[in-house]
Amino acid sequence: MKKSSKIILLIVLTVVAVGLFFFLRSVFSGNLIVREYIFRIGNFELKWYSVMIATGILVSYFLARKRLSNYPIKPEDLDEGLFWGIIAGILGARIYYVAFNWSYYSMYPSEIWKIWHGGLAIHGAIFAVLLTLFIYSKVKGYFKFVHTTDLFTSVLPLGQAIGRWGNFFNYEAYGRPTMVPWKMFVPPEKRMPGFDVDRYFHPTFLYESMWNLGVFIFLFFYVEKRKKSYGETTALYLILYSIGRFWIESLRLDSLMVGQLRTAQIASLAMIVAGATWYAYLLGQRKSEKSNGKMSAQTKTK
Repeated sequence: MKKSSKIILLIVLTVVAVGLFFFLRSVFSGNLIVREYIFRIGNFELKWYSVMIATGILVSYFLARKRLSNYPIKPEDLDEGLFWGIIAGILGARIYYVAFNWSYYSMYPSEIWKIWHGGLAIHGAIFAVLLTLFIYSKVKGYFKFVHTTDLFTSVLPLGQAIGRWGNFFNYEAYGRPTMVPWKMFVPPEKRMPGFDVDRYFHPTFLYESMWNLGVFIFLFFYVEKRKKSYGETTALYLILYSIGRFWIESLRLDSLMVGQLRTAQIASLAMIVAGATWYAYLLGQRKSEKSNGKMSAQTKTK
């Protein structure tokens, strides 16, 4: 990139950051109330929630296309995999959310399919997509499961960071009442039962968006360029994303529950254990290969 292009990009990013700061300050203070939709035509509404998720998917896809030269995957197979992954992700996210909110959806079954009202659980999407990638890699045969998961998890955090802004426009996925300087005003009609008198809450959507952005920068620009074997990106994603989600989930008021336990925290712990085990296995495999290489070299010398 030329120096002039870098300067222009820096100026644009600075203007966007400053504009976003003042926009959020107005919304968080309650001086500006955002709408759930961009426009309405009759009964049709184009929801910000849907647009943010679609934007996250598209941005992640284009980044994956740029990184495809590092993987033995054909562009057309990436496109096909994206198609099946989107379907599996949406179904998995919705099934997961509905299953753990069955007390509500059993009373209002017509709401089950209305995903534009919110209600997509990221853990359900992740598990469904990973299963789809496993099956897809077996069907295609010429690339491995870890090739697909590394490519997927290297761009997924950015998609998640963008998608979380759908929660912002819906005034959902916020945290406990607080008076921290960056507290977020929530309109009365959007407040959780039992919190009618509270006005300001933790903007947990923003916490997770920022955390995911940091995970993306680390994985995409550092790990992907320096990893020694396929699978490292996937393992580190499972660990890093889940650490942040485990903490942020403790602040939320709308967590899906299993008895007295938060399902997202249970899933996060399982992902941390899986990621740490996977990464330890890769390190052990690398040490074993080095050891075998030294022994082979010593044998040849003798």
